[in-house]
Formats: sequence, C-alpha cells, structure tokens
Amino acid sequence: MAGKHRKAAPTSDTTPITPVRRTSAHHAAHAKKARPAAETSPAAKAGAAAVPATRVITAQVLPETAPDAGGETPGSGRHRKNGRTVAWRTTGGVLVGAAVLGAAVVSAQASVLPFGGPSPAKPAAAADLAVAQAPRQHGAAPDRTPAKAAVPRQAAKGAPKAAAPKAAPKERSKPAKPTAAAAIDLARSQIGESPDGNGDTKFGDWYETTERAKETVARDGGSVQEYSDAEWCDMFISWIGDKLGFTDQIGADAWTVAHAQWFQDHGRWGDAAKPGAIVFFSWGGGKSNDDIQHVGMVIKDNGDGTIQTVEGNTGNSVQVKERSTDTVVGYGYPDYAA
Repeated sequence: MAGKHRKAAPTSDTTPITPVRRTSAHHAAHAKKARPAAETSPAAKAGAAAVPATRVITAQVLPETAPDAGGETPGSGRHRKNGRTVAWRTTGGVLVGAAVLGAAVVSAQASVLPFGGPSPAKPAAAADLAVAQAPRQHGAAPDRTPAKAAVPRQAAKGAPKAAAPKAAPKERSKPAKPTAAAAIDLARSQIGESPDGNGDTKFGDWYETTERAKETVARDGGSVQEYSDAEWCDMFISWIGDKLGFTDQIGADAWTVAHAQWFQDHGRWGDAAKPGAIVFFSWGGGKSNDDIQHVGMVIKDNGDGTIQTVEGNTGNSVQVKERSTDTVVGYGYPDYAA
C-alpha cells in the first residue's frame, strides 16, 4: 500500500528521477485496485467517477429492545448495551445511496461491505437512520415494543367509560301453587285438634300474632288477645292458607260473613261443591251472607245431596263431617294448581 513513509528499493540506475505529479485520475485508478470486486460494479464505477475521495465511517447496530424496568430505553444514554460496529463506505463525506445501505445491513454477515476502521465519537445521522431500519440479529433480544401503528388506541383523556351492560334483574320465583288435594291433606292432618284447658287453640294463638288480626279488630272491635279463645272455625281455615303460602287465594279472617264477602268481591264465588272449596253454612237454610254461621273445606261431593267436609270448631275439635247441601250458602274457590 502506498504511504508517506515507504522506503525506495535500492537500484543501480543513476538516471535522475523525475517527479511525477499524480492527478485525480491516478488516485481513482489506485483506489479501484484496492477496492473489493463487489465494488467494481457499474453502480460503483459511477459513484467513483462522481466523487474523488472515499472514506469509512462506522455505525453501531443496536438490538431493538423495549424500555427496561427503570423506564430507560436502551440507546438513550444509560445502560446502553454494546452492539456491533459496521463500517459504511462513504464518498465525499456523504453516505452511499439508500439502496446500497439497505443491502449493506442485510448482507453484513456475508461481509459484502468491509468491517473495522476507526470508530467515530458519534455515528452520522444518516447511519443512525440506517441502523433503525436494520433487521434484528439472530439470537437478539425480542422486540417487546410494538410498532406505533400496532399500539391499541387509548380512550381520550377525560372521556366517559362505556358502562358495562347491567345484568337483567332476577325475577323472584313465586312458590308453586298447591293443589286442592294438598290443602285437604293439611286440613285432615289436624283432625282431633281441640282447645286446651283454658279454651285456647293453636289456631287462635296463631291468628292473634298476625297483622290481619289487627285489621279485623279495628273493623270488628274487641282486642287481639280475645282471638285465642274465640270461635275458631274460620281461623282454622285461615291457618291452612297461611301454612300453604296460599293466603292470597284462601283468605284470612275470623268472621265468616266477612270472609264469604271477600270471595265474592274477588269473583271466586259459586254454588258447586268442588274439592278444596271453602264452604259456608247457614243452619236455618238461609242464602244471604248475613245468614252464615259456620265454615269448612269440601273434601268431595257425594252426589246424593250431601258433601263431605273437614271443619274446625265442630264438636269442639277438628272433624270430618257429612253435610246436606241444603245448609250451604255458597262456596269460595281458591285458584289451586291443576
């Protein structure tokens, strides 16, 4: 290689040496010999013809990594990892065309462009741009920073958040309606129940604890405590409705006349004996509400002008009775399940 300090070889020729002024064309020819074969392409020749001088600058290729845990981005000046130095050949201080740069980065492993050379204090701006576009090296840390276009859009600051759809309110399930047979079975289960030694019954004791007792006392007079030893045939029927959870269909009262009126007011009144129907009696055969004296529950229609019933406060206890339909004022019909 030519240099300023190259010694001349000894020679016996005493012919004076005429200094030769080397032109720019001479320098270009000398550079052509020193260049690798890959740079003698037509494009390289054109570049050499356009610019007289060639120099090498280096750029550091950094692995593309996400910001570290401390919020620092590698390459920002702190905790920067060492990359690989790539020598870029420039002409006249200007980087060779973008196409050549791209090829150089992709082909760096194949040594298409020479490596080495002095490392500048700071890579050229154009080299930094080329490094940013360089693909990751095999084995390099994965890129955890998504491209700007891939980052999901954040909601505008201060914009109201979309409210999550509210779940439909659960409907409170209603208890299944009892059948007429269930009502009859409950009534029959109380057969033999009678007042204690003080004249109190379980049905009167229960009734006086209900809110309905306060309402009927306000209507009829007296005191709530009097229900415990009062006539209890109607409180027996009301107790059955409560235990079945069916008060809205059987009703609740202590006075038979008002109870019959309640069925009539609700359009559930008639003269046919049906199992589970509430039957109202008048011993004198009267057919008006004011004639009503007693109440029970129909077990069945015997079909011979009589009905079988279960009643409270008959013979001072709960009993099954056979009654003539001549004594019936009417029937109230709870809406039982079929």
